[in-house]
Amino acid sequence: MTATVEVRFKGNRKDYFLWADDTEPLRLSEPVIVPADRGLDFGRVSAVGETATKKCASGCSGCAVGETKTPEFTVVRRATQEEIRTANDLRRSEEDTRRTVLERVRARQLDMKVSDAEWQFDKKKLTVYFTAEKRVDFRELVRDLASILHTRIDLRQIGARDEAARLSGVGRCGKEYCCSTWLTSLSPVSLALAKDQHLSLNPAQISGGCGRLLCCLKYEHEFYVAARKRFPKEGKALRTSRGAERVVAVDIFRERVFLRSDEQGPRIIALIDLKEELESLGEPPPEARGQRPEAAPVSQAPRSAPPGAAPAAARPREDAPAGSAAPADGADPAAPPRKRRRRRKRKGPRPEGGGPPPPPPTPGS
Repeated sequence: MTATVEVRFKGNRKDYFLWADDTEPLRLSEPVIVPADRGLDFGRVSAVGETATKKCASGCSGCAVGETKTPEFTVVRRATQEEIRTANDLRRSEEDTRRTVLERVRARQLDMKVSDAEWQFDKKKLTVYFTAEKRVDFRELVRDLASILHTRIDLRQIGARDEAARLSGVGRCGKEYCCSTWLTSLSPVSLALAKDQHLSLNPAQISGGCGRLLCCLKYEHEFYVAARKRFPKEGKALRTSRGAERVVAVDIFRERVFLRSDEQGPRIIALIDLKEELESLGEPPPEARGQRPEAAPVSQAPRSAPPGAAPAAARPREDAPAGSAAPADGADPAAPPRKRRRRRKRKGPRPEGGGPPPPPPTPGS
């Protein structure tokens, strides 16, 4: 039986292949040679077996989302020591290649930033990654690079997050970027996620090295939303053993609630103690206080008029202007009043004695 293998390349790029040799299964981080665009490429195994199959089914270049599809290509062989040295030499030469590309970009005066360059293992293709604020016409640049480097040139425009994932770095937490280590898919992050987590809305404090909002705001959001449902909302008034107290703040990590009373001042109480205190007083639990009660159904039966009052059809509407007539018999009293048509102003002078205006003069008169 063939096994699915996940292979990673430079810059967190990955793809899925098959391995047909059951007698010698591949191990993690083992170097392999795989088929690439019109040639061969070098990568390292990052997942094997059932783990790689699940990753492939969750969405990748070889498998459709939600489907268990077999990868199209098969691993060619394990990499030899000579091939490993060749791959390392290529990685060391890519910085010089990037500088060559940067010189041609400046010579052409193109508004683009060259982020990285990646050689294919057989040097039949060079992929150049760049960022730009608008569309760039790089056709002349491709011709220049092809004549200098004597290979196929592939220029790819990427975003700020993808650039940070390729170049890597250390975040404000002291660890390597999530996007360049374990976070394989970059989801959009909005400012509303920071509001739900009660974080500072200062962009300098919640932005990463790429200049965009931190990726951790996305995958930590569900935890904050689920945890805050167990706590009372901030600003709500509670009736406790000390009387009326208002919720000042909550600490979801230590499970504490900060309360303040006008008579006895502030205090800090554990969430479990607050629930027991409210239950002893017959009050609803804190998480149920934020829910809105269901509205009672409104009866559609007409109210009886007081004795001696005029019928509804003859009574003027309360919102009608003073002096307006009551609606005629059979008319809907709730219908909006009809708008009066404005008479168009006649053009031309009126005769002194009144009457219709004179007819326009005929030609030749």
